[in-house]
Amino acid sequence: MPEVVATALWRVTGELLLALDEHFGEPVDAYLNGAQVWLRADGPGGEVLEWRLHPVASFRRPAGVDALELLATVVYSLRTDTEPPAPIDTLWEGLEAFPAYGDELEPAPLVAACTVVLGIAPDAYGVVDHDRVGDQWERSSGRTSIVADLRAQLEDGA
Repeated sequence: MPEVVATALWRVTGELLLALDEHFGEPVDAYLNGAQVWLRADGPGGEVLEWRLHPVASFRRPAGVDALELLATVVYSLRTDTEPPAPIDTLWEGLEAFPAYGDELEPAPLVAACTVVLGIAPDAYGVVDHDRVGDQWERSSGRTSIVADLRAQLEDGA
């Protein structure tokens, strides 16, 4: 039986990126694959949640922008109504929030807490098998969509 975890999932929009910047500030980590991560004690009982901005499949970082500066550069362009280094939909596909350290949470309280903290309700939520998603992404060398795989599990009920 696969281990499943409660998760909430948002589509990436300019509004979402601005909300992340306003409420969370800089990510605690940014990866070369485009992922941006925050660890925050936002869970319903103060549990630490991992908030992960997932890159698009086959992510390519725009030339001249460091991985650690990418999100800040895009947010700055949104705030100043200037051209971002690349269209948002070529960078990130979705934001996911889930218990960071294996805490067992039910989806409904997770979603309620996340909505209060971020100010935007998720587009989907439920439980997912992260191992299945990660294995698929690794087998494809990053050419599959993590968000599409998560969404498919949420629609199928994991």
